[in-house]
Amino acid sequence: MSPPNGHKSLWLVLLFGMGVMAKSLNCPVKCTCQFLEVNCTGQQLQDFPTTIPLDTRQLILATNNISYLPSVELNFLSDLVYLDCRENAISEDLDFAFISLNRLIYLDLSFNNLTRVTFTTFSQLSSLVVLKISDNPNLVEIEKDSFANNTWLRHLDVSRTGLTFLDISIVKDLPNLKSLGLSENLWNCNCSFLDFTLWMKESGVRFPDPENISCYSPAALHGWSMPGVESKLHYTCLLHLHDTDYAFLGLIGFCIFSAGTVAAWLAGMCVVLYEFHTTRGGNDEDEDEDEEATT
Repeated sequence: MSPPNGHKSLWLVLLFGMGVMAKSLNCPVKCTCQFLEVNCTGQQLQDFPTTIPLDTRQLILATNNISYLPSVELNFLSDLVYLDCRENAISEDLDFAFISLNRLIYLDLSFNNLTRVTFTTFSQLSSLVVLKISDNPNLVEIEKDSFANNTWLRHLDVSRTGLTFLDISIVKDLPNLKSLGLSENLWNCNCSFLDFTLWMKESGVRFPDPENISCYSPAALHGWSMPGVESKLHYTCLLHLHDTDYAFLGLIGFCIFSAGTVAAWLAGMCVVLYEFHTTRGGNDEDEDEDEEATT
């Protein structure tokens, strides 16, 4: 026998209330949770929030004061596909922070205090498509092959950081890369940068804000646009000889000339000594024959 309509309505209200309560208990304080999304934007959080639902797909922690991403708590969120941590104070080492987030597609760490990126920083993010690490003024190094496992990466932004150099190995093995942000960095366009500028010309990758991608040093190339500086670097590094190069070549020439002169002198001395001994030996034989004939 079905319950009366009044009781049925009451049951529905109770069930709905229990669902809402359970949902609110799983949602971090000061955050909103809806449709597998947890949004904690601008809540002045000092620490990574706890009690995040384990089935969260989208986590937004933007504009807070978080300085550390705890690997244990973060890696419980194995279904995460979108993580926005921009405008925080993250400065701790991120190696092994994303071990279990192999479904993550979007990661924004811009406007933080990152200092370096190593091979292990993002190596577990095999599905990553968008990575933003721009506006980290203390980011001074990205190690070789740091993105070797991020072959699906399409958008990478390292603009407005402390970087002065990028090794070509960092980007050349990203077959799906379509956009690379490099603007407003103090690029050191020395001869080591030649291969990277050549890759910029031939890769087909889009470089947003190209008018602000230029060389800062050396002084002779200050303000030169990239990759337009490639032709200048090609001439300077491969074709043009500096005063030190001429001095080095002159020294080599002098050494070769001196060695040749000494060798020729020694050869001449050997010939003279050989002829001298040969002639002396012949004279001794003639004298012996004359003495025998006289006796």
